[in-house]
Amino acid sequence: MAFPRCDDDIRELIALARRDRTSLIPRGAGTSLAGQVVGSGIVVDLGRHLNRILQIDAARRRVRVQPGVVRNELNQALKPHGLHFAPETSSANRAMIGGMVGNNSCGSNSIVYGSVRDHLISARGFLSDGSEVTLGPLSAEEFRAKCEGPDTLEARAYRLVRALVTDPRRRQSIRDSFPKPEVTRRNTGYALDALLHAEPFNLCRLIAGSEGTLFLGVEFELNCELLPPPGALMCAHFATMDEALRAVLIAMRHRPSGCELIDRPILEASKHNLEQARNRFFVQGDPRMVLVVEHRSEDRAELEARFATLERELRAGGLGYAFPTIWGDDCHRVWELRRTGQGVVNNLPGEAQPREVIEDTAVAVADLPAYIAELDGMLRGKHGVDCIYYAHAGAGELHIRPLFDLKTAEGLRRFRAIATDVAHLVKRYGGSLSGEHGDGRLRGEFIQLMVGDECYGLMQLVKQTFDPDGIFNPGKIIATPPMDTSLRHGPSDPDPQVPTYFDFGVAGGILRAAERCTGIGECRKSHLAGGTMCPSYMATRNERDSTRARANALREMLLRPGESNPWTRPELDEVMDLCLGCKACKSECPSSIDMARMKAEWLQHKYEAKGVPLRVRLTGRYAAAMRLASRSPALYNALVTAPGLSSVLKKIAGLAPNRSFPRLPKETVRAWHRRNAARLSVRAHPRGRVHLFCDEFTNYPDAAIGIAAIQALDRLGYEVILPDHSESARTQLSKGLVREARTVAEQNVAALGDLVSDEAPLVGIEPSALLGFRDEYPDLVSASFRPRARALAGRSLLIDEFLAREADRQPFPLGAFTSDARQIRLHGHCHQKALSSVSPTVKMLQLPPNYRVEIIPSGCCGMAGSFGYEPEHYEISQQIGELVLFPAVRATPLDTLIAAPGTSCREQIHGATGRRARHPIEILNLAMP
Repeated sequence: MAFPRCDDDIRELIALARRDRTSLIPRGAGTSLAGQVVGSGIVVDLGRHLNRILQIDAARRRVRVQPGVVRNELNQALKPHGLHFAPETSSANRAMIGGMVGNNSCGSNSIVYGSVRDHLISARGFLSDGSEVTLGPLSAEEFRAKCEGPDTLEARAYRLVRALVTDPRRRQSIRDSFPKPEVTRRNTGYALDALLHAEPFNLCRLIAGSEGTLFLGVEFELNCELLPPPGALMCAHFATMDEALRAVLIAMRHRPSGCELIDRPILEASKHNLEQARNRFFVQGDPRMVLVVEHRSEDRAELEARFATLERELRAGGLGYAFPTIWGDDCHRVWELRRTGQGVVNNLPGEAQPREVIEDTAVAVADLPAYIAELDGMLRGKHGVDCIYYAHAGAGELHIRPLFDLKTAEGLRRFRAIATDVAHLVKRYGGSLSGEHGDGRLRGEFIQLMVGDECYGLMQLVKQTFDPDGIFNPGKIIATPPMDTSLRHGPSDPDPQVPTYFDFGVAGGILRAAERCTGIGECRKSHLAGGTMCPSYMATRNERDSTRARANALREMLLRPGESNPWTRPELDEVMDLCLGCKACKSECPSSIDMARMKAEWLQHKYEAKGVPLRVRLTGRYAAAMRLASRSPALYNALVTAPGLSSVLKKIAGLAPNRSFPRLPKETVRAWHRRNAARLSVRAHPRGRVHLFCDEFTNYPDAAIGIAAIQALDRLGYEVILPDHSESARTQLSKGLVREARTVAEQNVAALGDLVSDEAPLVGIEPSALLGFRDEYPDLVSASFRPRARALAGRSLLIDEFLAREADRQPFPLGAFTSDARQIRLHGHCHQKALSSVSPTVKMLQLPPNYRVEIIPSGCCGMAGSFGYEPEHYEISQQIGELVLFPAVRATPLDTLIAAPGTSCREQIHGATGRRARHPIEILNLAMP
């Protein structure tokens, strides 16, 4: 993979490809769905370094960017100028402008703004002979000069295009063969039709959608739009697909800014995705489809009137049964659920999965109900498959995902048969086989069918003229190999059942769990997009460090034929090294890829083959070490802080010299509780009983926090029980000691399973420790423990969750908290953000009436347990923290409290900024008179 930094690198790559007769495959984020960036040759990663915004010309509403600029990050830069780059793909938080140009992307707002082709003004880059050119709008005189200049490759390209667009017979052939004019989404083949009426002439209209087969761009000038007014949504619910599609025709008469469909399978699958389950708030009943209609205006009354009129018309037509209107930030949540459709449906049970084969067909909006009815009948009747439909109904394009098993001979037969039948059907309706995703390797072989022999011959001539040596992304659009060749996994390939310690049964095994990754690249978003996944990629911007790369590598290794032990492959060491185990992928990835769990499984098998390193053993036995050290905390503290000796101990333990050993207090939580048990038992406890999970962090280095938790719960009227139990198993899980973790988990389930109840739950302080009961334990323990483990998982709460829930059930007395005012900035723990929420923490911290909480929009702190303590990971740990967290803490006024529930987070914040972060329960306890 090549990472060009400048024009000279591009020239060198082109010269290399010509000399060695290989090819260049330009790539942005690699989120294309039709195989645009796969093939034999050199993959040119244009996003690693060519990612600068070069100029914003607000007066002319233009911007110049390099191909690696991410669409949403561009809009963050444009927003202060009142502008935005309008085309919006569902992958806009990681999709790069170069890829959007290559695919001629559009998105959910195309009914207003069109596609990238409509916004691309000029493009600077290189032709296949290495010559630098700038393509842009030309007057008639300038066009003639280009054609009649010296005999360069650029001149030959212009002369060919002139011959195509000025010949009457060819012009008529293009008009007759391309999709009919009412089809607004049209990405099939080279856009010869876009050149017929363009004034002024601009070759960029051909480059957009050419999938990197004609030109390698390094700089693009784009037209921008004024920021739109705020919008609102109507989410109309329908019992049948036909109702929903007929409703689209009514909705479009009102000229909405968005008109999108969500199918029932997506709504059902979203229930099982931690992130998207929170975004289902608008769903009423069990609709077959929800039509999301967006209108925009500064006047709320105008929006209300528009939606009221639309609802009346729909009801009059007998269409729909619920019409909730969504306002403000909740609109973003609805769109997030819609955008993740492709990912969440890949969690469907069984071997038949939704396949990207006909997902991009587009017809005229008026033809959509009839087209979908005919297509659905063909899929179910002739081919015997179910199907999922969603997305851009207002533009005449539904993403259509038939379900079948591509690993079987019958599934492979259906793959081709469905593609062929649908191509003929789309042709009959005058539509486009590709509306926005492009042709790639998936649809390229059907272009000749769609446009006819003559127009396909013209496209061949275009490719031959622009790229006579065939070095730019060959096998796309022209001379595409058959769609059912070069498959990752075919019917005759082995399909091993890999034994694991974790139960991956819900996914169908660890191999299926890895295969859930569809490559949509949500893990490639940057820190500017928000969220936590994937911390290491956010810091390095290297594909190798993404969740997608890890899932792909694991899948490849487990499927490698003849491999004696795939777990020991060095490729896995490389991609897994910077996985922090943050758990964000389990919730933020639409396909719920739990890479932390798969990494732990991989490490366990690797240790069995190669042995357990000393540092891993020491980390895994953290609880035992702290238990021993707590017998003489003063001696321990003296040893780990002594100059010289501390450095030696760090070297032996394999810790970074910049880190410090945790200090121990004079007394553990359990010792304090035993000493104060009599005093605590005297107070009345009208609100019931809780069992405090005294994990290895809380009991030892964070004992002050554990004591504060007991005091706070006691004051609020709860009897606090410290049951006997083992450590949490978090240190073992984080280092891949899965067998040891299973033993600990089973000990805890045995000790707590029959003790904890709904009325007396298990409450924990450290998120990574407590949430193991809900996340790993049910799939880690042996079968005989699982019923109790699942019951215990439902009764295990973070202390924030518990107190927030209790406040909702029965408010605490007004006098329980201080009336003083305090400002608090909160950094959420990764596991809490992924597996729970920081909302209960905010609610708990705001129980004092004048306390106000601001959430720091940070991802992972970078420490991640022992990760940031390790010398080889220290720098990357700091880089991750510097993305958002450290600057935010440094900018926080000294009289504002910093809150952080995680022990690692607090250590990381203090080490990098010198500021002390407190656990939220400490802050609440201090707020109680």
